[in-house]
Amino acid sequence: MTRLYGGLPRYLVLNGGRFLGPRWWHTTRFTRHLIADAAAINDEELEALLGYKWRSRLTAGWLIGVDRRERFRARIGDLLLASEVCYSGSAYCFALARFGTHADAEILTAYLDRYLPRTDLHYDQPAALGALLRLGTHHADRFTDPDGLWDEWVKGVGRLGYPNHTPAEQRRWTDLHCEFANGWTRP
Repeated sequence: MTRLYGGLPRYLVLNGGRFLGPRWWHTTRFTRHLIADAAAINDEELEALLGYKWRSRLTAGWLIGVDRRERFRARIGDLLLASEVCYSGSAYCFALARFGTHADAEILTAYLDRYLPRTDLHYDQPAALGALLRLGTHHADRFTDPDGLWDEWVKGVGRLGYPNHTPAEQRRWTDLHCEFANGWTRP
């Protein structure tokens, strides 16, 4: 049976970020379960989760990121670039931000190179930019230059009714996720 937190399954809590709110009553229990499950799940089970639909992929991405299982870097990079299902890409970006290496920056850069020119698509561009900015490299500079790819993408998806995403907001959101995980897990 699926555990529920405030009446919600784990994937919805992860997707919505409710656990980041200091007033959410279930944060401690949710976090303890997430950390324990990230440590207990084996690689074969994670690989199986990555083969299903968005709910399991989102959960797997978080478990990989929380436990910093860098051996999944290439797999989640491939899944991120393929963008086959909704929502799970943000979890892949979280994991890459947690790994925090040059290789992760290259994956995020490749994703943005592919999907920022697509001003008709609102996928995981905000999460990818936030993760790239968190890595503190100069890889993001060419995307965030005034009138650069980021600004063009924001204008394009704005015409589709999506909100304006500033790079600073995306960095802040990624920082919140990573600092949450850093506060509960080993460095």
